[in-house]
Amino acid sequence: MTGMPVTLVPMAEILLFHHALGQTPGFLAFADEIRQTGHVVHTPDLYRGQSFTTLEEGIFYAREAGFGEILEAGVRAADQLPHSLVYAGFSLGAMPAQKLAQTRPGARGALLLHACLPVSEFGDSWPVEVPVQVHAMDADPFFEEDQEAANALVKSAAQAELFLYAGNQHLFTDRSLPAYNADASALLMQRVLAFLEQS
Repeated sequence: MTGMPVTLVPMAEILLFHHALGQTPGFLAFADEIRQTGHVVHTPDLYRGQSFTTLEEGIFYAREAGFGEILEAGVRAADQLPHSLVYAGFSLGAMPAQKLAQTRPGARGALLLHACLPVSEFGDSWPVEVPVQVHAMDADPFFEEDQEAANALVKSAAQAELFLYAGNQHLFTDRSLPAYNADASALLMQRVLAFLEQS
């Protein structure tokens, strides 16, 4: 039919940061799965081509490079991008994602996967207009110290949700790692895509 108005559903644009192992095939597959639904996903490489097979190796590299430098490299990755972004990060990548969501004007949302820092790291409070989701396994030893920060974020922010999944794996969303949990990862993806549709 001609003359009928066409309503276009606006897609989200996401800046997604990798975890301490670098840009693993599983991390890139996660980004591709989001792209397949029509969203735009940017995946800057904060490790300059390096990747690792164990968390210990990846964390050692990040410590040697400097966590502060990795954080600032993530912040700089947004410089040439629009302000109306959803910021997302896996574990280590949650640092720049959270900082940008809290401090860069125009954020449409934040997705913090496997990690959450205290809001006080980057400001006095979480921006009231920025929705946020935190996802982690309930018995993940790496998330233990972050859960207090996540609980506080949910209590203080206007639009915040914490989703805990049964298990003790850290990077359970990365299908290229032994920690991968297909059921939990599929449920997380459902929630992420619903969040992006509303962002």
